[in-house]
Amino acid sequence: MREILGRRRRLRLRRKEGAARLDAALTFATAWQWPVLPGAGTAPAALRDGRGLGCACPDPDCAVPGAHPFDPALLAATTDERMVRWWWSNRPTAPVMLATGGRAPCAVSLPALAGAKALVALDRMGMRLGPVVATPTRWSLLVAPYTLERLGELLYSKDWVPSSLRFHGEGGYLVLPPSEIGAGQVRWERAPSPPAAPAPAGAVLRRAARRGGAPVAATPWLPDVEAVLDALVEASTSAPDGGSRLAY
Repeated sequence: MREILGRRRRLRLRRKEGAARLDAALTFATAWQWPVLPGAGTAPAALRDGRGLGCACPDPDCAVPGAHPFDPALLAATTDERMVRWWWSNRPTAPVMLATGGRAPCAVSLPALAGAKALVALDRMGMRLGPVVATPTRWSLLVAPYTLERLGELLYSKDWVPSSLRFHGEGGYLVLPPSEIGAGQVRWERAPSPPAAPAPAGAVLRRAARRGGAPVAATPWLPDVEAVLDALVEASTSAPDGGSRLAY
């Protein structure tokens, strides 16, 4: 009897998590116009050395377990509500992946310890930050879209850029909350906030059919990458090594 009750609780929890991920994916795609797709996800049978879950992809040595696109591929990322619903109806526990660049946000990620240090430094400077995604091993600051050319110019001006910094631009991806990956739970360290200046009503409020036409918050505000880059480089340089640049 106790075993049956335990299975039922686990089933209810999975359903609740699946509903939360579908709702988040729909908000990203339809309200904020961020292209998303499901990630590879984790596989309990792929436990490795007691260091969390392995990846559901075929690679037994996957460097980013669960936190990357696999099937479908990254190019399938979309803002289409019907496609998003179909994906997460079939795979309710799949991680939510953002296809970065283009008109979508870009991001800069760094080891968690360095990320915490960078946020303290940016707060002391009075810098307004955009959304910050946190996993147990890495933090990612979402920034306004940038081109590879502009990023190259910014990095060229630096004396040195730590290899632990990872840049998620055009053709890249980032896992978003409330996903679960091999390293653990993905959460907002800094939740998305609306634009500072009022925008026209049509831009601020979008209608979402899933909520019966209720208003949905405007696309979150994002800082320019140049505004935060120095603090991220400094924090990554002075913090203890946080693992490889691919580690999530």
